[in-house]
Amino acid sequence: MSKRAVNGQLPAVLIIDDEADILELLEITLVRMGLDVGCAGSVAEAKAHLAERNYDLCLTDMRLPDGDGLQIVRHIQSEYPTVPVAVITAHGNTDNAVTALKAGAFDYINKPVTLDQLRALVKSALRLPGPRVSVGRELVGDSPAMRQAREWIAKLARTQAPVYITGESGSGKELAARLIHQQGSRSVAPFIPVNCGAIPENLMESEFFGYKKGAFTGADVERDGFFQAASGGTLFLDEVADLPLAMQVKLLRAIQEKRVRKLGAPNEEPIDVRIISATHQNLAQCVESGRFRQDLFYRLNVITLKMPSLRDMREDIPFIAQNLLHGMADGERIPVPQLAASALTALARYDYPGNVRELENILERALALSSGNQIEADDLQLTPAEMFADEVVAGTEVGSGAKWPLQEYLDRLEREAIQEALEKTRYNKTAAAKLLGITFRALRYRLERLNME
Repeated sequence: MSKRAVNGQLPAVLIIDDEADILELLEITLVRMGLDVGCAGSVAEAKAHLAERNYDLCLTDMRLPDGDGLQIVRHIQSEYPTVPVAVITAHGNTDNAVTALKAGAFDYINKPVTLDQLRALVKSALRLPGPRVSVGRELVGDSPAMRQAREWIAKLARTQAPVYITGESGSGKELAARLIHQQGSRSVAPFIPVNCGAIPENLMESEFFGYKKGAFTGADVERDGFFQAASGGTLFLDEVADLPLAMQVKLLRAIQEKRVRKLGAPNEEPIDVRIISATHQNLAQCVESGRFRQDLFYRLNVITLKMPSLRDMREDIPFIAQNLLHGMADGERIPVPQLAASALTALARYDYPGNVRELENILERALALSSGNQIEADDLQLTPAEMFADEVVAGTEVGSGAKWPLQEYLDRLEREAIQEALEKTRYNKTAAAKLLGITFRALRYRLERLNME
């Protein structure tokens, strides 16, 4: 049964925390966002709430008096699979976060929780598509490039061969992988997405292959890895170029032998997963530079799917933009705004280095700035420098070195610093964050904000 609010009802959110002060703060914040909020202080109380009514989102603390947040995640995945659930973890506890994601949580927030993080997470969660969404409503557009992508996805869904998806950041590589899974014979089994650049190197083997109780300090219980979690289904390796060489060797063996050994286990166990991988980097160049194993490259790159950039399907931009605005307006429960002719012209001339993800950010900003029911070109805040970086505008040359508008100049400096750190660390995001003097979470936020993911 769908958990989406309908017929004008407020979206309902269940928050679970045993600390009264935090529960009250979260409740006040969500109520001010126009949400219907339920509160629970334990696993048992949360299960009772879930049984009594429909919820659109669940936020749960990790530590609860009668269990933990993972029990909530697994219960919701089993009984209410259309309800997204996010976990609030102790600050810096990467192991808990990865475990929660593996169990089915769509995201997590580190403590202490900032209100901006909470608002962004809730806004994103309440726009999550439900299951069994058709390709036509997901990969929208009628350009030759988009039609070809949809045709390839339909063909690849009928095979079990490993697929390697290429494309720029924001071009929909994970969405394509999900659609291949949903339309194929493995659709009833799990789809497990793994961001290979988000896992610390010292945790990779245990997270991919699992571990036995007592395998290392802190291994209090036996746990499955990503391969076991995806049993019968699909394992999606996003940003696969970020895998360190040592892990590439182990991954190659697992794919070849179709067997894995948990840390601390005497024997291997068989696995049955389909591998789909993706990266925005040029994997062939990574092989040439020695950063990626050639034998693993050939194992992953059996069939290649190229996702088109937004620049390759400019004729679809008006339709895609209006489709995104429909979703945003539905989420905010406001009339769907229209794009003025001037706005459509500006959107058609922009190059979108962040592709559809960037278009969505532009439209979200415009929706907040616009007055009335029509979005004008000025609401998009696409400056001439963004559309024509090296042209003369109104008699003044605006080049890539311009220091105005100030925010764009600062963003450019930040983007250059992050790119340099990533290159110096061979795109190891954990190492890059350390080099930059920020947390991994902060780096991930900046990569998303600057459309560098």
